[in-house]
Amino acid sequence: MPAETFSDAEQPRDSKLAIKRGLRLKCPRCGEGALFYRYLKVQPECPCCGLDLTPQRADDGPAYLVILVVCHLAGFMMAILWESFRMEPIVMASLMSVFVTVVALALLPSAKGLFVAVQWANRMHGFGRRDA
Repeated sequence: MPAETFSDAEQPRDSKLAIKRGLRLKCPRCGEGALFYRYLKVQPECPCCGLDLTPQRADDGPAYLVILVVCHLAGFMMAILWESFRMEPIVMASLMSVFVTVVALALLPSAKGLFVAVQWANRMHGFGRRDA
């Protein structure tokens, strides 16, 4: 039985490697080029390998993922702060507001990089037909 062969367009893509690159805000194909040219603006194409990044459709997915993570962290943190320090509610609300804002803004680019990488690795939204 002959070994299965793939054309360049059908080569399997390493999802784990693409995800690591996306989380580092790098191109999912080469891992060298920057994924963003602004805070959350995806490059039209990779400056190193020329991968067309316009098919990506992250939309609201990264925001939902970040909200899920940050709200779980905030919930546990509120319980721990309340039981440990019994601080005034206004102080706790102020601290939690700052914490939630900073953590959400820090996680959002990596979450969007993750979504772009998963789409590229799985040939979603046009990533499969225009690149190898």
